Order: sequence, then C-alpha cells, then structure tokens
Amino acid sequence: MAAFEGCSLKHGARGPVIYDGILGADVLVLGEAPGAEEDRIGKPYVGRSGQLLDRMLAAIDLSRAPKEGQGAVCLSNAVYWRPPSNRNPSKAEVATCLPFMKRFIELSRPKLVLLTGNVPNQALFPDAPGITRDRGKVKVHETSDGQKITALPLFHPAFLLRQPIQKRWAWRDLLTAKATLNETLS
Repeated sequence: MAAFEGCSLKHGARGPVIYDGILGADVLVLGEAPGAEEDRIGKPYVGRSGQLLDRMLAAIDLSRAPKEGQGAVCLSNAVYWRPPSNRNPSKAEVATCLPFMKRFIELSRPKLVLLTGNVPNQALFPDAPGITRDRGKVKVHETSDGQKITALPLFHPAFLLRQPIQKRWAWRDLLTAKATLNETLS
C-alpha cells in the first residue's frame, strides 16, 4: 500500500488504515473510510462509531479482541485513506480502492461480511439500493476465485449515533447476522 499512488486520498491522510482485529476471523466488518481518529491512530473504528460497533458486536458475542465465548472479527474499510473534511469517498475513489477491498475479502476468507453503510454495500453490489432499503438483507458475494461469501448490509454506527431511533432496526439486523453466522458455521 505504501507504494500505491493511484488514490489521491493518500496525499491528505497520515497513512493507510487497513485492518484491526483478527485476520482470518469468521466475520469481516467493512466500513466506509477512516475518520479523523482512525487516521491518527491507524486502525479502523476507534472513535465513537467504533465504540458503538464494539458494543453492537459484543451483543452478539463477537469482538475484535475476543475473550472466551466470543467469536473473532476483523474490521476494515472500503477505502483505506481518510477523505478530507470527513466526507464520504467519491465513486471514483471507491472504484480505485475496490480491488484492494475485494482481495482483502478473498485473503480473509470470512464466513460473513458485515457491510456498514452505503459505501461498502454499493461497492460490492453496485445495483444495491440505499442502505435504508437494503439493510438486513442477506446476500452472497462471489470472489474472483469462486468463493461464495455471505454478506449483510447494516446501518453504519455513525448513522446510528445521529439517528438513535434506528437502533431498533440495527438490533434486528444484528440478530440476523448472528443467525446467519451460526447457519454458515453449522
């Protein structure tokens, strides 16, 4: 990633924010792009959104630093560099970074990918409607090497912080994630 010059976001960020958690975990959480805290620390989901995500995952017995009885997760983003002014990455920026995200999925070999927000959902599924209409719908992503990986779009934790009334839908989606994961593991 250090040598890659194809994404203009690289020049405004401190560095790439690639992943946190356990590589090869059964669950891969893909966010949109790093925020200011993530850019500063170099790990995804470390700000307020990350704290909420950690609580959400713990509610279904998952963690980026699992303890006994918890399943492991790996966290990454559709785009590895922070967009300026905390804006969403453009379609061109997402398209530039899409091969990296797809390869990360292939190498991680998760049983379930949680797509938090429009950006990762529409990157993997270009015809997907907005996240409000698509959240909670189980999908299948086929990798270039033929793996079929279950994916589930969810509201992004930052959206839930701004719209707490939507947490009831997020809880239903988390229960779907847990049931889907249990099904794929059995």
